[in-house]
Amino acid sequence: MFFEYPNLLWLELLLIPLAALYLWRTLRGKEPFLTVSNAGQWDSGSGKAATWARHIPFVLRMVALAAIIVAIARPRSSENFEKVDTEGIDIVLTMDVSTSMLARDFKPDRIGAAKDIAIEFIASRPADRMGIVVFAGESYTQAPLTTDRATLINLMKEVETGLIDDGTAIGNGLATAVARLKDSDAKSKVVILLTDGMNNSGEIAPLMAAEIAKTYDVRVYTIGVGAMGEAPYPFMTPWGVQVQNVKVEIDEDLLRQIAEETGGKYFRATNNTKLMEIYSEINQMEKTRTTIDSFPVYSELFMRYALIALCCLLAEILFRFVILRRIP
Repeated sequence: MFFEYPNLLWLELLLIPLAALYLWRTLRGKEPFLTVSNAGQWDSGSGKAATWARHIPFVLRMVALAAIIVAIARPRSSENFEKVDTEGIDIVLTMDVSTSMLARDFKPDRIGAAKDIAIEFIASRPADRMGIVVFAGESYTQAPLTTDRATLINLMKEVETGLIDDGTAIGNGLATAVARLKDSDAKSKVVILLTDGMNNSGEIAPLMAAEIAKTYDVRVYTIGVGAMGEAPYPFMTPWGVQVQNVKVEIDEDLLRQIAEETGGKYFRATNNTKLMEIYSEINQMEKTRTTIDSFPVYSELFMRYALIALCCLLAEILFRFVILRRIP
């Protein structure tokens, strides 16, 4: 047994001065007496027992206080262990944040749809470690590998365009994701790379990054995001924002090569529904399971001490106001 808040047990020391004060008052005070016309009914010798019995309410109250302090300290037991299945997969979501992701062939736009669906994907895999890498003309890690779903979701919500130099450095984005996974000892290491353009910047060639990923046994799923043909894109003009159709250019051959080189798969998403289906398919494909034997099962023990305190308080009331009631 151990305590969640062991420092609270120091409060038990307060019972010592309470007991000392009670003893001082008891020894200092006079013996109770009652004047009666005939003492015959008290000749049975039960007076000493009654004298000691008057201390029972105080003892019960002290036991109740001691039990309450123990309960507040939250005693727990971890003697039992449970076998737990977990996915055993490390996943890095690698997202294009170039300004072309503001195109409105998705609702509300490409980057908004990608973030919303990625958040659902994160929430659907509570046992995996996941991270986030973003790239445009350069790349950086938005979130390192973690199982903290709340933090991941909050950091995904903060992903925006315009925070780094514009462009599409697919190789840099993939290389950064692989760097986050290369030292992982997970049974499966996965990168989900989402982009809507063609590689046009960065120091690392995309196929070179794919070779690095293969070297570290990192599987890459690539997703090309964009409608077929043209897509509406918002332009800032002196008269405000105007939407014009622009040609959608995705290097599908490159994305397909990256996926094939690393043992992954290429997908094309043309709308929100298709993108959601792609994430669902990846979710089903990555189901490597492992068993962990050393997961402790904690048992809360505070309730037994709370019951002891309650019983003592009820017994004190019974003794004080029924069994040992005072004569006015």
